[in-house]
Amino acid sequence: MSAVEPHDEGRADDGAAPRRVVEAVWRIESSRIVGALARYTNDFALAEDVASEALAEALVAWPRDGVPRDPVAWLLATGRRRAIDAFRRRSGRDERYAALARDLGEGGAVTGGPGVVVEPADDLLWDPDKIEDDRLALLFVACHPVLSKEARVALTLRVVAGLSSEEIARAFLVPVPTVQARITRAKKTLTAARVPFEVPAAEDRAERLGSVLNVVYLIFSEGSTASGGDDWMRPDLAYEAVRLARVLTRLAPEPETFGLLALLELTAARFPARTGPDGEPVLLEDQDRRRWDRSAVRRGRDALARAVAVGRGLGPYGLQAAIAEQHDVAPSVPETDWDRIVVLYEALHRVAPSPVVELNRAVAVAMAAGPAAGLAVVDDLVAREVLSGSYLLPSVRGELLARLGRTEEARGELELAARLCGNARERGVLEAKAAAL
Repeated sequence: MSAVEPHDEGRADDGAAPRRVVEAVWRIESSRIVGALARYTNDFALAEDVASEALAEALVAWPRDGVPRDPVAWLLATGRRRAIDAFRRRSGRDERYAALARDLGEGGAVTGGPGVVVEPADDLLWDPDKIEDDRLALLFVACHPVLSKEARVALTLRVVAGLSSEEIARAFLVPVPTVQARITRAKKTLTAARVPFEVPAAEDRAERLGSVLNVVYLIFSEGSTASGGDDWMRPDLAYEAVRLARVLTRLAPEPETFGLLALLELTAARFPARTGPDGEPVLLEDQDRRRWDRSAVRRGRDALARAVAVGRGLGPYGLQAAIAEQHDVAPSVPETDWDRIVVLYEALHRVAPSPVVELNRAVAVAMAAGPAAGLAVVDDLVAREVLSGSYLLPSVRGELLARLGRTEEARGELELAARLCGNARERGVLEAKAAAL
C-alpha cells in the first residue's frame, strides 16, 4: 500500500475534519517541508512557493478524497511535482529538472500515473537524518547577511516558525503590508544573490549567528506569550525554539548561545503552571510552583553555568537567563531576590538598552523598593514617549497605580492596556483587573 494512499477515517461529509488536519500538519511541519523542498530544489523562494501550492491542493483534495496515511509525505510529493512543473516551464533541458525527474516515482503514486523505477536511496526527499540540517539550514538562509535585520526576522518567523503576516505585524507593531513587503523583498534578494541552501561553514557562521539567536528568541517570545489570537500561549512554537537553541549550542558552542538556551529552558520550566484548566492565564504570583518543570530548570542552570564558565561576562541572553534563574529558584514572589534582579536589569540595560528592559526594571524596582519607586521609572518612560502603541506600558502603570491606591487612574490605564492588547486571553485578564477596581 502506498504511503500516500488515503484512508477512510479521514473522510468527512462537510470537509471540516480534513481541513483541520491540513491546518494542524502545516502548523507543525511547514518549516520541515519547506526545508526539505529547498534542499532538493536549491531554490529558497521556489521551495516556499511550491509548498504553499501543495497546501492549497491539500485543502481541496483531502476533504474530497480523505486524509492520506502520511500527510507530510503527500505534501512533500505534491510540492516536488509542482517544482518539477516549474523547472519544466523554465527549461525542459534544465539539469535541476532532470535530477528531480529521477524521483518522479513517488509523484506518480500520488497522481495515479506511471512512476519511474528508482533505487530507494534516490527517493529520500523526507530523510529522517536530514531533518535537523534542513531546519537549521532554513534558519541560516533566512538570516543571511544580504538581508536587512527586519527582513531576516520577518522571513524566519514566516517560513521557519510558520507565523502569519498578521501575527508578525502585531508582534512588531508595524502594518501588515510592511511585513508582506519585507518577506517578498527578502525572497527576491536571496534568489538574486543565489544563496545556497546549506548550513554555512564554521568561518561564515559568526556573522550570521547573532541574527539567528535573535530570531530564535523572538520565536520563543511569540510562543510563550502570543501577540494575538485566542490562546495566551503557543507552546509548540516555544518548544520548537528551545529545540533550535539546543541544536545551535552543538553547532556554535558560544557563551551567548548557551545563554539563550538557558533563558529559554528556565522560562519554559514555568509553562506547566502558566495556564489553568481552560487555558486561562495564571500569573506568576498565583502559580503552583510544584508544577514547574524542575528538569528544565536544571538544564537551564547547567547551560547558564557553561555561559559563565567562559569568563568573558554574560551577554544580553545570559543576563536575562540569570534573571529567570532568580525566579525559578525562589520559593515565592515575596521571597524572590528582587534586589539581585534589579542589579541584573541594570547590567542588561548597559549591554542591550531598550524601553522594554527599562519597563521590566521598573517592575523589579517596585518589588524591591515599593510601587512609588517603580512608578517613577515608568513615568519617565511615559515622558519620553516610548513604547507608544504597546499595551505593556499602561498595563504596568495601572498595576503600580492600583498598589498606590490611585484607583481611578489605575482603572483607566488598565482599560487602555486591554484595548491595545492583541491577545484575547491576556486582554481578558486586563479587563478583569480593571473591573475589580
